[in-house]
Amino acid sequence: MTKIPVGILGATGLVGQQYIALLAEHPWFEVRYVAASPRSAGKAYKDVTAGRWHHTKMWGNGVESLIVEDANQVSRAEEAVKRGDLSFVFSALEMEKDAVKTLEERYAAAGIPVISNASANRWTQDVPVLIAEVNPHHADIIPLQRKSRGWDKGFIAVKPNCSIQSYTTPIWALIKAGYQIQRVIVTTMQALSGAGYPGVPSLNVIDNVVPYIGGEEEKSEEEPLKIFGSISNGVFQNAEYPKISAHCNRVPVTDGHTACVSLEFGTQKPSIEEVKQIWASFTSLPQELDLPMAPKHPIILREEADRPQPRKDRDTDKAMAATVGRIRPCNIFDLRFVGLSHNTVRGAAGGGILNAELLKTKGFIK
Repeated sequence: MTKIPVGILGATGLVGQQYIALLAEHPWFEVRYVAASPRSAGKAYKDVTAGRWHHTKMWGNGVESLIVEDANQVSRAEEAVKRGDLSFVFSALEMEKDAVKTLEERYAAAGIPVISNASANRWTQDVPVLIAEVNPHHADIIPLQRKSRGWDKGFIAVKPNCSIQSYTTPIWALIKAGYQIQRVIVTTMQALSGAGYPGVPSLNVIDNVVPYIGGEEEKSEEEPLKIFGSISNGVFQNAEYPKISAHCNRVPVTDGHTACVSLEFGTQKPSIEEVKQIWASFTSLPQELDLPMAPKHPIILREEADRPQPRKDRDTDKAMAATVGRIRPCNIFDLRFVGLSHNTVRGAAGGGILNAELLKTKGFIK
């Protein structure tokens, strides 16, 4: 099989490096184009990342020798398309929000699909925020997005915030099973890698918990409603429920976002055993798709009293599953549990790659 040539915008950052590592042996995609800030442009990728490569797994397929381009120069990407070195880009840009939004739109307008990890376009009305196992049908808006923007081959699709990955899929599984969830209270304990590199200064977080992460609570409360919503007249309409109240904290953990969640159901309330059965059996992606990054079990159920734990559970099923445990009654609402997901794999680069795989099977990427 001839691999599809892909590019990474923001290739030298923490998430960009995660893309490089995960794509090193990918059966469908091959990294042939890397771009970053102007100060990195013109240098070999291995030289730009020397001393700041953050993975034990090294580059593959000659990425180390690729010359880094200026991500702002869309024309350079267009040239790569013409010579057969680029089909679409993963966006891991670390820039001011409006600048990211504008730049991603420039790539799409140039006929280059953008699979984004950035938050800039998550609230754009015609851009899907995809969790492959939850709302794959939201990709159906892409032809409408292209038509309304006058884009030919380009489009933008994004993945959601890393902090919601540990509980959005479990909540969706219950909704899909027919249970209405009215209200959610969630407290997240978010890993240091979620802040990028160099991230949080050590003296701010060692022996400490930081009870504020800018913008995270708003994203945690609002993004699931778009994911659970529907397409109407060419734009997304958010779901009305559940109402979500979030507390987001930075904790001294390297990787893995943990969430303590309480749920209030509508009139019909499942038993604890019913919830466990729903989660243990949950799947929504047709098996015949055989997407390489898709977890075999999107939700992993742990019965031990002290699980999930980041160090023990974050890498489960290619680090792409949500692990849940401590499922028990709630004294205020109806049910409470603890969820965990790997924030730079499922919550970032791995989630982006899975979205690209999904979009390929739907014919949007070639």
